[in-house]
This record gives sequence, structure tokens and C-alpha cells, in this order.
Amino acid sequence: MRPVRKAVALLGLTLLVSGCSWFTWLPWVDEDEEDVDELEPAALVRFDEEVEVERLWKSRVGDGLGSKYIRLSPIIVADRIFAVDGYGVVASFDRFTGKEIWEVRIDERDRGFMSVFNFFDRTDESFVSGGVGAGDGHVLIGLTSGEVVALAVSDGSVNWRVNVGSEVLSKPAVSRGKVYLQTIDGRLMALDADTGKSIWSFDNQVPILTLRGTASPMVAGDIVYAGFANGMLMAFQSDTGEPVWEHRVQLPEGRSELDRMVDVDGQPLLSGPLIYVSAYNGELKALRREDGQPVWAREYGSYLNLVEGYSQVYLVDGIDSVFAIDTSSAETVWTQEALYRRKLTSPVAFSNYLLVGDDEGYLHVLAQSDGRFVGRRKLDGEGLRSEMVVAEGRTVYVLTNGGSLQAVEISVR
Repeated sequence: MRPVRKAVALLGLTLLVSGCSWFTWLPWVDEDEEDVDELEPAALVRFDEEVEVERLWKSRVGDGLGSKYIRLSPIIVADRIFAVDGYGVVASFDRFTGKEIWEVRIDERDRGFMSVFNFFDRTDESFVSGGVGAGDGHVLIGLTSGEVVALAVSDGSVNWRVNVGSEVLSKPAVSRGKVYLQTIDGRLMALDADTGKSIWSFDNQVPILTLRGTASPMVAGDIVYAGFANGMLMAFQSDTGEPVWEHRVQLPEGRSELDRMVDVDGQPLLSGPLIYVSAYNGELKALRREDGQPVWAREYGSYLNLVEGYSQVYLVDGIDSVFAIDTSSAETVWTQEALYRRKLTSPVAFSNYLLVGDDEGYLHVLAQSDGRFVGRRKLDGEGLRSEMVVAEGRTVYVLTNGGSLQAVEISVR
């Protein structure tokens, strides 16, 4: 029993040395008030609403996204919208009415032996990590197991299923008979869209510490653009995988590995002859698509997708400030800081508005002209994390963390 006593004593000493912070998840243990104030999300301020956020319909997609910070944006194909939860449920809906067309489950979640009786097991059994992509008649899903599953758009039947060797964290992109995706170990791959067979792959070195996520590839003509965890943006020939050019968005700087994180996790934005890209702990840059040469740069880092509207690029930084940058002059047009640390989604621009969701489930509507708030509505108490999707007209589709797929419309009051 002596070794056991020593182990217990050592554990107790460790907990005493670490202080009460180890127990701060308990509701009756207080944290330092100054530290809490610095990290607390900004309280929402009332304003005169100029638009109304009207819910058109709401449908259910499985059990939600889980707790692994998975972002699974829905995707529109013609008159249908497809969405997936974190546990393998994929569903197709009529995007005008919200009526379910089909629903399938890819795999059963692994709950473990007698897990229903284990109240202390907080393990998240989610296993869907990359999705949803669509094209060539397929709905494409990436799994933590390293598998890519292609389902038929028509009925959800499995067209093919392959293992690419590592967890797929990006949304697959489909173009000209090929599926492009990125894995957690820094590989960009091209698969045959009909069979899932590997056509080519490119390996990129992954730093010691990275964000959990990868940028989704962007395809334009015969070029594939991809960002990597080491701060590189590269262009490749889509047929062969041959590199065309590369540009280092940001060099790792700082003493700690945390400071040196320069992941390009947000999807690059293509606009005319330029491509816009931003890195975590880095810069926002406009590059020439033909050769990757920089046109301008600003010190705005982000790990979320960029969006364009009103001749401006919109960016959400690491502490959830929203910026509008003029695409020609690179000047900051406006900044909105009232959503500090509310864990915003990637922005979406349409019509005159800029939309962002937050971790408390609010959809915020900002004016693209000056960044003022013009509308707000709470859609789900479990929060918003995934990027919203905009269809033609004024319809916006939102998949909440709790698994609620909703269609909303923005209209002037």
C-alpha cells in the first residue's frame, strides 16, 4: 500500500501547488476578477434596429456539432441544401420549405462500454471533421478516421469511401472531375471524383503547435490555391499538383510556440486578378493571382474566412473585432469592436449587410457602409460557429451548434 499512499500524496500536493484555478470549472469556486473581466465577452448594447431578421423555417440535423470546435457549414446545390452533424448524420432539405428529402447516418458513434452510466466521462464522440463539400453528383464528408465519404446527391447512398491516411479537417472542393482536400498532417490531395482514387498529393511541413483546422482549397480554372499551417499560401496545377508559386503570408515570430503560430486557416478569397489571404498572428495580404506577388499588406491577423463587398474586404481578428479594408487603397474604412471575445463566425456579406454569428447564438447584422448594427436575433442558445450560406435573394442559411438548420431573411423595417 506504500506506493499507493505516495501516489495519492503526490497528487494532493500537485493540486495544492496548482491552486484553486484547477477547480474553477466548479460553480462555487471563484476566479480572479481582473482575469475574468479581461476574458469575458462584451455585453450586447441596445440599438435602434433598422432591419428585421425573420425565420422562414427551421429543421433538425442530428445532435449538433459537439464540443471539438468543428465548423460544418451547410452547402447549397440547386434547390437543395445539405448539412451534417458531428456524429455522422447527413441530411438533404428543400431549401425553400425546409422539408427533409432524405437523411442517412454514415457511422454509429462510439459511446464506449457502459458509457450511459459514466456521468464523469466528458468525451465527445463526434467524428465528422471536414464537410460539407458537393459537386459532380456527390455530397462529400471528411472524418477524423481519415476517411472521405461520397454520398449521392439524389438519395444519400454511398458512391465511394476511401481512407486518405489522416484526419480531414477541410471542406472538400470539387472541380472538373476531381476532389481537392487537406488533411491535418499538412497534405493537399486530389482524388478522382468518380472513384475516390488518389491522383496526386503534396506534403507540407507542419509546425509543432497549430490551430485545429485547415483552410479549404480554392479552385479557379486550372489552378488550386491552398493555405498551410506554416504560414504559406501556394498555387498548384490542378491536374498534376505541380507548384506554380508560393508566398509566405507570415514568418513565425516570438519566443513561445503559441506566439509563433501562423496558420492560414481561413479560406483564401479570390477576386478578379487578386487573392486575399490572412494568417493567424499575421497579416492580411492582397496578392497577384498570376505569380503570388504582394500588392499590399495590413497587420490584421485572422483564422476565419474573408469576405468581400462594397469594394471592401471584411475580416474578424483573434479578439473578434470586425474590420472593413478598402481593396484598392488598403485603408481601414471602419472597425466594429462591440463584439469583443464573443467567438464570432466567419463574416458573410450580401446586399447591404454584413452578418456574423456568436457563441451565444446571436446573429448580428451590420451595415457594410459604416459597420453600425442594424439588426440582431438570437437563433439558438447553444451558439453559432459554422459559416453561414447565402442564396440568391435575401435568404441566409445557418447551422447552429445545437443542430438546428434555419433559413432566415433580412428585411427593412
